Amino acid sequence: MTKVDAIAIIVAAGRGERAGGELPKQYRPLLSKPLLRWAVEPFLVHPRINGVLVVIDPAFEALYEAATEGLDLLAPVMGGATRQQSVRAGLEALAAHGAPAHVLIHDAARPFTPPAVIDRVLDALETHAAALPVLAVADSLKRVENGAVAASVERAGLARAQTPQGFRFDVLLKAHRAAAEGYTDDAGILEATGLPVAAVAGSEELFKVTEATDLARAERHLLARHGDVRTGQGFDVHRFGPGDQVILAGVRIPHDAALMGHSDADVALHALTDALLGAISAGDIGKIFPPTDPQWKGMDSAVFLTHARDLVTQQGGVIAHIDLTLICEQPRIGPHRDAMRQRIAEILQVDVSRVSVKATTTEGLGFTGRSEGIAAQAIATVRLP
Repeated sequence: MTKVDAIAIIVAAGRGERAGGELPKQYRPLLSKPLLRWAVEPFLVHPRINGVLVVIDPAFEALYEAATEGLDLLAPVMGGATRQQSVRAGLEALAAHGAPAHVLIHDAARPFTPPAVIDRVLDALETHAAALPVLAVADSLKRVENGAVAASVERAGLARAQTPQGFRFDVLLKAHRAAAEGYTDDAGILEATGLPVAAVAGSEELFKVTEATDLARAERHLLARHGDVRTGQGFDVHRFGPGDQVILAGVRIPHDAALMGHSDADVALHALTDALLGAISAGDIGKIFPPTDPQWKGMDSAVFLTHARDLVTQQGGVIAHIDLTLICEQPRIGPHRDAMRQRIAEILQVDVSRVSVKATTTEGLGFTGRSEGIAAQAIATVRLP
């Protein structure tokens, strides 16, 4: 395995409107983390890549910061109106700060890049100025006009182009500076100069997320890759004391009492934290965040749940589902259920459809029936590779 001086540029400046949803697709949650994070991480951990730079839409800089929190990335570059302009912006930024020998251009909409494909592209750059992964066309091809088949197209010699596409940096930058607008990939810009582009074997894993159905396909792919299913259970209780609100699942609810505890006493997030820790056999909340430690006094319990989420991620796991039950007579949970689900989904970086929040009473029995406090029970389903 030959070490090369290579930087990866991840192009994430598009709006991804065809995928639907309120967020650009690259920031949509894919199980436990945003799609962009899935796309970036294979390059960050690859031993032959020296750095990763992401090109983004300046309107979504805050989303980018949240999606890549904690990752060792080069400073992001603001993209242009087209993919070609965005890649050029990334290249110019690298040129201004010590150009690498090689550069890989990758689409943020391709979240699953096998390390072997990166290796094949880099190996090809030892003897070629450019290389791209391709897949042979297996289906019969037809030209369709006005809703009808106009002709068959010979598929021999045809291939589907994928990313990451690799280049000698100086060659690609020169080609970009000279190119007219209108190219859909960087290999096309090199082809127009007459330079040969090496073709290496791609992968079916490198599919592109374009439509909403592709996001569902990506989820199925991840779940198939994470076949070790674990469950964890969490339970917590906090009593009522003086106050005028309770905090449940990160949501402040006006009430004639408050929950008592060393932190913010969010019984819901405490139970969820223990459920996640249990699913990966990582102890419990009291062990990691002991109530005798003054640094946790009054702490937002989202900090505890975020830590549990990160422990799952560090093991290569994904959070498949969360089921929370709140046990109390008061306050009423129903009016706040959606806000609770949304807040939990935000903390865990999962789609809200993967979060269930329920409430029940004990029919006047026990300490919850006497309105002395609130109990919470949670079950977390985690999938590990």
